Amino acid sequence: MVCASVRVSLGSNGLRMSSGIQIKPKTAVQKNKASSPLPRSPESAIKPQSKPSDKLNPKTIDPFGVHSRPPSAFAAIYAKGGIPCRLVHGSVKHRLQWECRPETVPFDPLLVTLAEGLRETKHPYTFVSKEGFKELLLVEGATEKAIPLLPRLVPVLKATLAHSDDEVFGRGLDALVQLSAVVGPSLNDHLKHLLTNLSRRLMDKKCREKINVALQKLEQYGGKATVAIIKSKIPTYCSVSS
Repeated sequence: MVCASVRVSLGSNGLRMSSGIQIKPKTAVQKNKASSPLPRSPESAIKPQSKPSDKLNPKTIDPFGVHSRPPSAFAAIYAKGGIPCRLVHGSVKHRLQWECRPETVPFDPLLVTLAEGLRETKHPYTFVSKEGFKELLLVEGATEKAIPLLPRLVPVLKATLAHSDDEVFGRGLDALVQLSAVVGPSLNDHLKHLLTNLSRRLMDKKCREKINVALQKLEQYGGKATVAIIKSKIPTYCSVSS
């Protein structure tokens, strides 16, 4: 066996091999190029970093994002023009502007839709639903138009009175009194379904006085039969006639 040997000598210009092949060490410039990171793409360089305040800016919210909530039924109907009235901002007081006279508007399904809007918590839906429900019940012939809708109105008002938000509950209580003033004793057949939520809220000192006033008005509009119905759910109720 013949072993070939290669003689390596170190010169001033690097390693020199006997075969004539010269290996030069890396220069400082080459080392810097090898160790430098890859250049960033233009897109990543231009893309700004998000700020914590962007979460609160409506312009930066993606409407198609995962966390975006779909509009409520009332908000969707309002956006499509299904509510024939709009909020008019005044310098002192807001008001509703109807597209046509309220007495010409069909109660079915508008009155029920406005009642559903009482559970809204955002402007302008809160004002439109509350004021629209009130003004619609003030038109001529409201009694005859509202009584057939009681089986559909009562479950909606019940859900409003069960809401955890105090303002929503207050709007529901006002709407119940307004409805009672229009339909009178006709509400007695449905009243027991609404009193359970009122009984629970009586434990809250903030609502107690307002509920008692509302119960007295229900008795006033509903007649003597209303007292027995109220006492069956709220035994501590004191009748205005006693």
